[in-house]
Amino acid sequence: MGSRQVTAWHGKNITVAGLGVSGISAARALAGLGAVVTVVDGGDSEGHRARAAELDAAGISVRLADAQTLPAGTDLVVTSPGWKPDSPLFAAAAAAGVDVVGDVEIAWLLREVAEDQRAARSGEPRREPAPWLAITGTNGKTTTTQMLASILKAAGLRTAAVGNIGTPIIDVVLGEEQYDVLAVELSSYQLHWAPSVRPHSAAVLNLAPDHLDWHGSMEAYAADKGRIYEGNTVACVYNAADKATEDLVVEADVEEGCRAIGFTLGAPGPSMFGVVDGILVDRAFVENRQKNAQELAEVADVNPPAPHNIANALAAAALARAFGVEPRAVRDGLRDFRPDAHRVSHVDEVGGVTYVNDSKATNTHAAEASLAAFEPVVWIAGGLAKGATFDELVQKAAKRLRGVVLIGADRALIAEALARHAPEVPVVDLERTDTGAMLAAVREAARLAEPGDTVLLAPACASMDMFANYGKRGDAFADAVRELASERA
Repeated sequence: MGSRQVTAWHGKNITVAGLGVSGISAARALAGLGAVVTVVDGGDSEGHRARAAELDAAGISVRLADAQTLPAGTDLVVTSPGWKPDSPLFAAAAAAGVDVVGDVEIAWLLREVAEDQRAARSGEPRREPAPWLAITGTNGKTTTTQMLASILKAAGLRTAAVGNIGTPIIDVVLGEEQYDVLAVELSSYQLHWAPSVRPHSAAVLNLAPDHLDWHGSMEAYAADKGRIYEGNTVACVYNAADKATEDLVVEADVEEGCRAIGFTLGAPGPSMFGVVDGILVDRAFVENRQKNAQELAEVADVNPPAPHNIANALAAAALARAFGVEPRAVRDGLRDFRPDAHRVSHVDEVGGVTYVNDSKATNTHAAEASLAAFEPVVWIAGGLAKGATFDELVQKAAKRLRGVVLIGADRALIAEALARHAPEVPVVDLERTDTGAMLAAVREAARLAEPGDTVLLAPACASMDMFANYGKRGDAFADAVRELASERA
């Protein structure tokens, strides 16, 4: 399906799967192009009905409490990111010969139409669509995308961080504001349903087992991540410490002249970004890269300057430099960047103990990176394991651990790994799942911690067993730390 087909959507029956933010965005955009849109969703809550009423007022049909049956006459299915490929709705679509794509695919195909509309509204000459600098990986996607956007803004470019972050990407593509370039975070779900996307440059930050219940295997997960490199025109950025990301570059079908650019926490070779004597350097986009290196920023300019975050900064810098951004803007953008809450976020210091919220560490790979940044650590962990195992994580972190407090549905899996690989580390197993569980966890962690230690929430698990999302879990941790501080004041 190509961009020419966008005009053919007029009058077509398009089914949108999911009544979430991205589904509503896609439904409104497609209806605006003259498609006959039906949204299907398995929910039937008061919130679902309220959103359905808003769409119905806009002439968009909504079918609640049934997400399995394909509406008769459907010509195209547009899915929200979380829907599994083996969903009955998609099986029915495949049987009927109907394509299934995601909202990112729709946004990509709408780029040309959006520029036509802007030119018609403004009376100014038509511009080419804003290029996409795209980022994926098991961990660090959001932080790196935000870092990249900060660097691009420091360079004076009109940009936004979009995709699996912030405003729905369709709304940005069709919006009034015109951009020079977009920093696009793409999840494996989104890439699975986006066969036509061709970024200017892209990065895969890392690969570790995650979402295997959705993808079915590590091979399928990696293949979906690797789609981000397809059709790249300038640079495919990979992690030199993670060979799987380089393998994806080798396998990608890119435009002639596109370069493979690595990043490393050590001294970089030619066509790489790395660190020399506390300085982030570029040996890719310089004259005579066999001998020369361009200084970009100091490690101290990265906030926080933990190893995994320096890697994020190097990837963001590589994408920015691939787009022609000057070195000074890289430094200024990194200095201006402030990480979101719930991502290695300092909460408070109580009794000489530092409390850090990394609720976003929802898998073992992210938790490993977080634990590596602190020592000694009292670790608060647990939740929904999503099929993960914890032996390797515990083996790597064992020497850093002062103690562990376990919460959540799958905490026993972590407890068993600790018993095998760190039997000397004190473990508190909290069976509580009520709203006061996090306060109890923080109090237990405070009891185990000594002055100079860090109490780190890095759950290595998803949050939905106890909390609506990782943000709510992080908020509960921060609230509990503040209550602890009040008690000890």
